[in-house]
Amino acid sequence: DACGVPYTGSNVLGSALTMDKIRTKQVWLSLGLPTPQYRKVTAEDVHANAAALGLPVVVKPANEGSSVGISKARNTEELKAALKEAIKYDRRLVLEEGLDCREIETGVLGNYDPKAAAVGEILPSEEFYSYRAKYFDGGQSKICIPADIPAEVAEEIRSIAVEAYKLLDCAGYARVDFFLEKGTNKVYLNEINTIPGFTKYSMFPLLWAEAGVTYPELIERIISLGFERYEARRS
Repeated sequence: DACGVPYTGSNVLGSALTMDKIRTKQVWLSLGLPTPQYRKVTAEDVHANAAALGLPVVVKPANEGSSVGISKARNTEELKAALKEAIKYDRRLVLEEGLDCREIETGVLGNYDPKAAAVGEILPSEEFYSYRAKYFDGGQSKICIPADIPAEVAEEIRSIAVEAYKLLDCAGYARVDFFLEKGTNKVYLNEINTIPGFTKYSMFPLLWAEAGVTYPELIERIISLGFERYEARRS
C-alpha cells in the first residue's frame, strides 16, 4: 500500500485481525457472531486464570498458524503441559471451550460483494486437526467435499462465513474455518486464513472447484480482485 503496488488478498488491517485469534473473537462477539467461549491469558497471569473456563479446554497461542502450539487438555496435568507448549510461541494465549465437534470449512472470494464456495469437512486422523495430523500422519487425514451435512446448515455456514469475512475487513480471498457441534449441529466460527493452502489438492481450491470455479479461473479471479482494490484506492 505504501509503495503503491497492487497485490492480492487482504490489506494490513484484515491480515492483522485474522492472524490474532483474540482480536478476531472480540470483533465477532461484539456483533453477535457465534464462536466458542474463551478466556484470554497472558504469560504473566497464566497460572491464576488458566482453570477458570473449565475442562476440557483447547489451548492456543494467540498468533500462530498450522495449529502450531495448540493442544486439548482434559485434566489438570494436560492443561499444565498445554500451557507450557503454547507459551513457547506467544505470551498471549487463548483458552477455548473444548467442543465435541466436526471441523468444517468454506472459501470466500470477493472484495465488496464476497461470495462463499461449497462447504467441506476435514476428517482428521487425531481428535482435532493438529500440526501432526496436517503434515505428519502419512495422509491419514481426509477431506470430504461437499460435507455430509444438511443443506440448511451448509447455507448457514456460507452466510456466516461471508459476514465474518466482511467484519474483519478481508478482501480478495480467504478460507473460513468452523466447528459444527455433534448432536446439535450448532455452528461456531473458528478462524479465518487469509493465505490458505493453494496447491491443486488444498481445501480452498477444491471447495471452489465444487462450486464450479476451476483452478486457473480461481487464480485469474484473485488477481482481478487485487487490481480492483488497487484501482479503488487510486481513485
